[in-house]
Amino acid sequence: MPMISSKNNGVHSLRLPFCEKGFSLLEVLIAVIVLAIGLLGIGGLQVLSLKNNHSAYLRSQATYLAYDIIDSIRVNPDGIASYATAATDAPASHQSCESTTANCTTAQMVTHDLNIWKCSLGGWDSHATCTTLGITGLLPGGTGVVAVSGNDVTVTVAWIDDRDGTSTTSLAVSTRI
Repeated sequence: MPMISSKNNGVHSLRLPFCEKGFSLLEVLIAVIVLAIGLLGIGGLQVLSLKNNHSAYLRSQATYLAYDIIDSIRVNPDGIASYATAATDAPASHQSCESTTANCTTAQMVTHDLNIWKCSLGGWDSHATCTTLGITGLLPGGTGVVAVSGNDVTVTVAWIDDRDGTSTTSLAVSTRI
């Protein structure tokens, strides 16, 4: 192949007739595609990370609520059998037992504790008792069950763990009072 010589200000340079300079458009296109795929992967990981972080937050709230009712039972051990409740049991009419002058009976204290707990779960946000108490639930669609067998208490908390409402997650905590 013949070489072409040019003279610029006394400097000779040799050039091939088909010498490439810089990147071709195809190379730039491939680089952009590789970069886009990488960025999509990073975005997907970010979305997955946010979802798992939110799920962990809800599990922490469920654990807190399970231990909260267990602590209430420990404070009122005479009413341990009365704390048994199903997920479908709505909060009852409420009498506050929070002041020192309330003089609540054991049964009233159980009702008070269960009302606050059920309202804190989140499945009863629109219930009149929860509205009166001003309590907004911590879990989306949260429900709870307290099973009592002698001095053994098992608390199960369930909630909706995804935004489309198809996945329910539950957590169970068992203890001896």
